[in-house]
Amino acid sequence: MIHPSAIVSPKARLGTQIEVGPFTIIHDDVQIGDGAVIGSHCEIGLPSALAEGAPLVIGDSALIRSHSIFYQGSTFGNRLVTGHRVTVREKTVAGENLQIGTLSDLQGHCTIGNYVRFHSNVHIGQKSSIGNFVWIFPYVVLTNDPHPPSTVLRGPRIEDFAAIATMSMILPGVTVGEGALVGAHSSVNRDVAPNTVVAGAPAKFVCNANEIKLKDGTGRPAYPWRDHFHRGYPEAVVAQWLKEAEARHVSA
Repeated sequence: MIHPSAIVSPKARLGTQIEVGPFTIIHDDVQIGDGAVIGSHCEIGLPSALAEGAPLVIGDSALIRSHSIFYQGSTFGNRLVTGHRVTVREKTVAGENLQIGTLSDLQGHCTIGNYVRFHSNVHIGQKSSIGNFVWIFPYVVLTNDPHPPSTVLRGPRIEDFAAIATMSMILPGVTVGEGALVGAHSSVNRDVAPNTVVAGAPAKFVCNANEIKLKDGTGRPAYPWRDHFHRGYPEAVVAQWLKEAEARHVSA
């Protein structure tokens, strides 16, 4: 299950049924759960003084694709999934089933909830705080320096169920509220209220999120997106979402 060309430290703690691809390196301070699959040319647990001695901990059933680099000092829940050539720096703390797209870059010192989805080429600056069930689409940048270059870091806060569309930028210290949508190519320099839509540069209020209709001919509201989009989520979670959707429909 471990390719002969891989280098795995005898100090690393590996679970059962793990696959490690060609030319991958797994360093000393690494803990990996059962059933992980790690592709070729990865470097897992790259030593760093910024980790302050903390190990890299990866939960069960991870899938880390080729040429990805994880520094020492981060923690991930079960079912982590990455694309190719992902970089994750120190002190990233993430929940269950985080998905990180190809060529994405997490600069560490950030917190990420459960079932978060980063598409390709996403940049997450230090001190970012990301809730549960958040969608961040390609080429989105979360910034953290209010007057670059400086040592002042104020990461954005992205709350549960928010979605940030492609090529948008969230400026330092901004909060994107629960269930909000940031339109494509936006520059967000002020807080976004929950369940609203903003767009533009600088981003401005467009409408309440539930005013947007699905382009499928049904006329149903597109938001909250969890009322109609369920792919990849646990049955118990989806059942709760459907119950909440029914309650909203009755109250309306």
